[in-house]
Amino acid sequence: MTDVQHLGLKLVDGLDLSEPLRAVLRPDEVLVDAQGRTRRLPRFFYEVGSREKAHELELAPGFHLIELIRTDVREAAVLHGYPRYVPCAITGLAAHLAVFREHVGTYVHIAANGGYRSPAHALTDGASPHCWGTAANIFRVGDDRLDTQDTIERYADRAREALPAVWVRPHGYAPGFADDHLHLDLGYTVTVPREAPGLDAAEQDHS
Repeated sequence: MTDVQHLGLKLVDGLDLSEPLRAVLRPDEVLVDAQGRTRRLPRFFYEVGSREKAHELELAPGFHLIELIRTDVREAAVLHGYPRYVPCAITGLAAHLAVFREHVGTYVHIAANGGYRSPAHALTDGASPHCWGTAANIFRVGDDRLDTQDTIERYADRAREALPAVWVRPHGYAPGFADDHLHLDLGYTVTVPREAPGLDAAEQDHS
C-alpha cells in the first residue's frame, strides 16, 4: 500500500497481512472491554521495516517510535521480529506524550510493554487501549519514579491539566488500578490516514 512520506513508513491494510499476523493483530475484529462493551480494533497499520527505523524515527519531539513498541517474551512470537505493525493512532499518542513532557518540563519514560501491545500479548485481557496504540504506562518522570500514590496522583493531575482528552487509571492494587506506573490513554481511538483507501474500495478488494 501507500508510503506515508513524512514518516517514511508504509501504510498497510491489516486484512492484507499474512494469516499468522492477522491471527495476532486481529485487524477490524471486535474485543470486549471489562464492562462488557464491544470495541472494534484498528484495520490500518504502519509497517516498521527494521529495529533501526524504530530507533531513528522521532514521532513527536522527545518520543521515538521504539519507546512505544518495546515488548518482551509475553508478546506473540510472530511480532518479535521485523517488519512490525503498529496501529496508526500511535502518532496521536506520541503527540500527547510530547505535550505532557513539555508540561512537566523533563523526560518521560515509558515502561517495556507499556506502549502498543497486540491482542495476543499475554497481558491483554479483553479490549485495552494498548491494543489500539493509544495507551502508555509511564514509570518515571525526570528523577521521580511513579511507584507511590503521591507521585502517581501528582502526575495524573499534571496530565489532566495538559491533555483534555486523556483518561488516567486511578492508583490502587485491584484490577483496573495502577500502583507502580502512571497509565494514560486516549480511549479506543482509530486513526485512518488520508493515504488509506476508502472503505468501499478496501471492502471490494476483500470481496
